[in-house]
Amino acid sequence: MPQPASSAIIERDGRYLLVLRSKPPSDAMFAFPGGRGEEGETAAETAVRELFEETGIRGERPMLFATYDLPGREDGPGSPSFFLSVFRVKADPTAVAIAADDAASVGWYTAEEIEKLPAPDSVRECIVRLEAERAEQGA
Repeated sequence: MPQPASSAIIERDGRYLLVLRSKPPSDAMFAFPGGRGEEGETAAETAVRELFEETGIRGERPMLFATYDLPGREDGPGSPSFFLSVFRVKADPTAVAIAADDAASVGWYTAEEIEKLPAPDSVRECIVRLEAERAEQGA
């Protein structure tokens, strides 16, 4: 049975907020702020809570953007699988992100920069979709 997990996308002036993970399953990878759901929490509540815990930014109005079935890692017997819900989240544009919890660092990256970073496929897919939407809106 996959464990529920959620992550939050915040975009600011063509840059996306990513954290460098310090713990498995995505340690040493750049990803949207996020983590495992807690008992009795909706997926949207998880996204907003994890965003705050990892970056200090208070998100609001989460809107579901994508979902992923993430299998457990092959290198570890019994490693958990996850059902990941990715939300677009609004936040104060002046809020400063500070790495906390299991985030080793935090930063704002363009799509071009993200292409060169170690990142999960789910993040790469979301960035492609987000950039396509931005291009349509700018046309």
